[in-house]
Amino acid sequence: MANILQQFQEALLSIDRTNAKRILYEMIERVSLSYAIESLIVDALEKIGSGWESGEYSLSQVYMSGRICEELVETLLPPEGYQQMQAPRMAISLLSDYHALGKRIVYSNLRAAGFNLLDYGRMDPEALVERILHDDIQLMLLSVLMLPSAWHVKKVREMLDAKSSQVKIVVGGAPFRLDKQLWEQVGADAVGYTASDAISIVQSFIEGGK
Repeated sequence: MANILQQFQEALLSIDRTNAKRILYEMIERVSLSYAIESLIVDALEKIGSGWESGEYSLSQVYMSGRICEELVETLLPPEGYQQMQAPRMAISLLSDYHALGKRIVYSNLRAAGFNLLDYGRMDPEALVERILHDDIQLMLLSVLMLPSAWHVKKVREMLDAKSSQVKIVVGGAPFRLDKQLWEQVGADAVGYTASDAISIVQSFIEGGK
């Protein structure tokens, strides 16, 4: 697996879309789609991001790697309306941030597992609460990259409580991996530390485990 990951990472860094697609699709033939996304795309991007922080890679390499992975994830999504699982009415959104790849990977994992959900894109707290209430959302997944955006979850929770909304909030992103208590402090009902965690979290809500 380490060798495959290295090859995929090198394909991304050299902006070789064809080879990156080949490696990913070959892996999907051997394992589940969710596992392939988690073990190749997520791991490769984390390694490339760490390489940029240490000065090994350029910002343009980080950017293009992310773009290629977004394109690959898009081609892997099941058609709209595809559904195998009975689930609460749910949506996903990037909260007050601009880096959407993490949200896209979670979205693709859930779609690949047979769940339908609305993609709200990027929203601020006020617009998000209005949309949640309008669409009668029962389970809201929120992705953030920066700590200030993580604290916006608390504002969303307070606004929903003021409307007596029973919606459950699931959070994920770097701030919650760094501070394991943060998700509770902002009023979330659950936290995911990896993209694939979303599947088990949604299933736990369906089974009444939360």
